[in-house]
Amino acid sequence: MDQVAMELPAAIREKWPFTPCYTRVNGWRMHYVDEGTGDPVLLLHGNPTWGFLYRDVIDPLVRSGHRVIVPDMIGFGLSEKPGREQAHSLDGHAANLVSLVRQLDLTRLTVVCHDWGGPTGLSFAMANPERVRALVVMSTWAWPTPPAEFHTRIFPWRMMHAPLVGPYLLGRHNVLAGRGVYLSVVDREKLRREAQPIYEAVLPDAESRLLTWTWPRWIPLDETARAQARFAWLERKLRESRLPAMIIWGREDKVFDAATFADRFKQLLPHAEGPHLVTGRHFLQEDSGPEIARLVGSFLDRLDGADKP
Repeated sequence: MDQVAMELPAAIREKWPFTPCYTRVNGWRMHYVDEGTGDPVLLLHGNPTWGFLYRDVIDPLVRSGHRVIVPDMIGFGLSEKPGREQAHSLDGHAANLVSLVRQLDLTRLTVVCHDWGGPTGLSFAMANPERVRALVVMSTWAWPTPPAEFHTRIFPWRMMHAPLVGPYLLGRHNVLAGRGVYLSVVDREKLRREAQPIYEAVLPDAESRLLTWTWPRWIPLDETARAQARFAWLERKLRESRLPAMIIWGREDKVFDAATFADRFKQLLPHAEGPHLVTGRHFLQEDSGPEIARLVGSFLDRLDGADKP
């Protein structure tokens, strides 16, 4: 893991200047950054990204008086990459977050969720509400079928994750970290210049890319899916939740379109602020990182004001 960090291009290291931290969660070595002081903010990524996705969000939140923790999910970024599919269950990834939060003894925690960081982070939050102060959801989902019309298509989604095609395209050719991320931002030239090499560099071979094509198999596409009960529980708990919340969405997102998915979160969390629409397709942090930081910071400032007598 440290060798990967040392091999990052100098231009990328300049954009990721944070001190690396490591701990063991459920037997696996997890990389995370832990910057600043104050009430903690946990920034959670999805597939196939890592903490680098939040590089333009971290410093503004630190400067506004928050402690910012950004883990790389096991299997991504600079964290350990298990070589067997059994290590990558949805509940396993949520349990990894529980382990990290307990080790750091985080309370009054704001959980910021994106993509697969949604089901994992929200599962953690609903199971551990005593540690959570607020929720921020971005371009994700938290209910059973259907996840999105995109995920029901034979091409490209189901074909990409078929038993033979998935390992070939996403494993051997790294299609999701390459073409998939590229097609899911607005400013593609900026992505190619600043971020594309690093998303590909931390997944250097087919074995290290296992999670990119196995984790999506946990998306419940019918009522017999193995994650169906987990998502049904998550939707029910969110409907009951009164945690302060905010919804931020990429207005150009074609995977989880705002009109459908942001509005559904608003139905689950009618007290939530937003939805706030920002420039961005699915990986909206690439296009609107500073704006997302401002929205989250302002939201937390309002909570601080509400807490004062």
